[in-house]
Amino acid sequence: MRRTLSRLAGGIALTLVTACTAPAQQTVNLWPGVAPGSEGWTQKERTIENTPVGTVIFNVVTPTLTAYLPERSKATGTGVVIAPGGAFVALAISLESQDVARWLQERGIAAFVLKYRIVEKRGDGIPQMDMDTAGRYGIADGIQALKVVRRHAAEWGVDPDRVGMMGFSAGGMVTSGALLQADSAARPSFAAMIYGAPFGRMPAIPAKLPPMFLAWAQDDNVALAPIVRFHDALTAAGHRPEVHVFSAGGHGFGTRKQGTSSDHWFDEFYFWLEAQGFTRRAPAARR
Repeated sequence: MRRTLSRLAGGIALTLVTACTAPAQQTVNLWPGVAPGSEGWTQKERTIENTPVGTVIFNVVTPTLTAYLPERSKATGTGVVIAPGGAFVALAISLESQDVARWLQERGIAAFVLKYRIVEKRGDGIPQMDMDTAGRYGIADGIQALKVVRRHAAEWGVDPDRVGMMGFSAGGMVTSGALLQADSAARPSFAAMIYGAPFGRMPAIPAKLPPMFLAWAQDDNVALAPIVRFHDALTAAGHRPEVHVFSAGGHGFGTRKQGTSSDHWFDEFYFWLEAQGFTRRAPAARR
């Protein structure tokens, strides 16, 4: 299990830390001070451009949320927090979040890119580690991100009852942690796990959960077993998640076009959102 996971490549005080040039876009800190649990972290965040999986960020100590808000005339009132993957030692920030956020933004859905805390990158490759321990910081940041969006729903033009979450690979574990948390009121309004799942111990599956969307490829040679295990746990608990299993695409396909059936996962996700009513304008959406 650890060998497989080691291959995963991949406040609420609104302190403005970056002013972006794109319209209606801003980056805010998730926590009013140092994020709880990482007070002693000293690693320095760094970003590498133009990798095989696009822009990658390492050593995140200060988690942030970047808002991609649609034009007022297009805003539906739906929002999605997006958690990229990277085995909790990196974040594939462009392939698995920024590109997705722009796609949603163009379609009237507010998107919020989550840069969550990850463990320090030392040396080459992915270290052997307990995924539950490594992922707890990201899960805490994911839960906090939902609170930030909902508390500032009016400012960002979203309906607090239409704030969902999407995660890729390790970000899927972050999303599942927010989905399965004990506080049902704090769960996302819907959740999408893209080739992601709980990669450590299987959490308890609550009897009532919001709508769920799962997508993965049959030739995923990194995370297939835990993904299927999560799906089976959900169905055993009586849930009926929307499931799209593609014949090809591998692990970490994100927004990459490969000429495989997985190229169309985003279309399927949007059709699912449409069927759930999340693409229609909410009464509370911005005017």
